[in-house]
Amino acid sequence: MAKLSILDMVQDILNDIDSDEVNSIDDTVEAAQVAQIVKSTYFAMMSNRNWPHLRRAVHLVPTTDLAQPTHMYVKESIKELVFINYDCRKTVDDRSSFKKMQWREPDEFLQIINAYNEFNDNVDKVQDSSGIDLFIMNDRAPTVYTSFDDRTLVFNAYNSNREANLESTFIQAMAYVMPHWIPADDHIPDLPEEAFTALLEEAKSRAALKLRQAPDQKAEQEAGRQQRWLARRARRVAGGIKFPDYGRHR
Repeated sequence: MAKLSILDMVQDILNDIDSDEVNSIDDTVEAAQVAQIVKSTYFAMMSNRNWPHLRRAVHLVPTTDLAQPTHMYVKESIKELVFINYDCRKTVDDRSSFKKMQWREPDEFLQIINAYNEFNDNVDKVQDSSGIDLFIMNDRAPTVYTSFDDRTLVFNAYNSNREANLESTFIQAMAYVMPHWIPADDHIPDLPEEAFTALLEEAKSRAALKLRQAPDQKAEQEAGRQQRWLARRARRVAGGIKFPDYGRHR
């Protein structure tokens, strides 16, 4: 199946449930309801697996509070971080030296930083927004990070001779990013061409149940078949590779 616009899918679904023809998703209340069903079905599909086409380079947002120099933030659109590299060169004039940052669960991260001597000049005592004190190295690049709230990343070190806080310009990060949705007739959802049948059939099944209170057995069967096919194909494409989860984004 070729890629379909929102209007294409709404017209197809309305035809299947014996509703009025429309030329826009805003023509009738029912058309608008079907468009919303397509949207919710789409985001359900996007959430239930890590789609390869949604794996992209992303920016992390540095803190604006210099009292928390190793805090960074992930944007709401990020579903799951895959990896973070940080440029660990000692000065800006040195050659770039990107190294992979290692994820640690909060309890393990605290064990690591609690071993730092807070009375040494190269250790800062930083208060997290949760109120707990963190001991952070200030004379070297970070090596590990964690998150206490699933949005804020906390690293174990920063080089105060090079930077006042960790900077996004020194970050390389990859993540699975949730796509945007534009409620317009000609908007084509960000989805591989072969997945549109699954989206359409699943939306048909939901629309029949919600708007007609009668399950569409054929649409349900086809939706299930398409979802199973996509799951098998995803495993073959990935080749069995497991991407590391940075922590809590699922």
